Amino acid sequence: MLVRAALTSFRRGQTLAAQPVSATVDVSLRHLTTYSSVCGFGLRDALPLTYPHVLGFPSQMKLMTGAGFPFPLPGLVHIANRITQSRPLTLDEPLEITVTARDLRPHPQGTQVDVVTSVSGVWEGVSTYLRRTGSGPSSGEELERPVGSAVWRVPADIGRRYGAVSGDRNPIHLYPLSAKLFGFKRAIAHGMWTKARCVASLEGRLPEAVTVDVKFKKPLLIPGRVEFSAVEKDGWEFAVWGKGPHLLGSAA
Repeated sequence: MLVRAALTSFRRGQTLAAQPVSATVDVSLRHLTTYSSVCGFGLRDALPLTYPHVLGFPSQMKLMTGAGFPFPLPGLVHIANRITQSRPLTLDEPLEITVTARDLRPHPQGTQVDVVTSVSGVWEGVSTYLRRTGSGPSSGEELERPVGSAVWRVPADIGRRYGAVSGDRNPIHLYPLSAKLFGFKRAIAHGMWTKARCVASLEGRLPEAVTVDVKFKKPLLIPGRVEFSAVEKDGWEFAVWGKGPHLLGSAA
């Protein structure tokens, strides 16, 4: 898969014609247990809200490395993720997964697209990816640092551990040397690990039918020390901050 991803470096597409990819997946208790441990979830019959994302990852990669997806994968930036479920999925049900791509559109710094993972008609994850082709203005929003409610010490191996359980072994997450090849001072945590860790911190306080929406900001260099904050206000508003914001999110 890494070789296929590397070969997409030669793409220069301008249109979106990727065909949907479908799969049926049975949940492995061993895999679920490992994922829950890496992300901080308790083990129960209902699947963690973010877990179907990793179950759909092979199909996501198949779509994004296949014909019709316009962007090269190297350099593609995951800038946002929104998950909506109408009910929790459970450990014992087979999951019907379909991945599509939609809404190719401009961004101030390039072009963005949504990769949508749908599971059994009750769970949907929308990952927004940015292909940078310019240095346009950022959002310009003034962000006030929230009061932290917990301190997280993010270990140096979290990228390798999450990469092993998610299948996302992008070199920027694994080792300092491999990350430096792509312009980072050291390895960075996966955005979806950071989101999962936030949801795990709110476990038991979110409704069963819920939408959790996040924007990924500054890369979280690992090892690192960050503050997690969560405020209940028409749902939940939460954030992860270091020297600046790494993630801003809401759940309702």
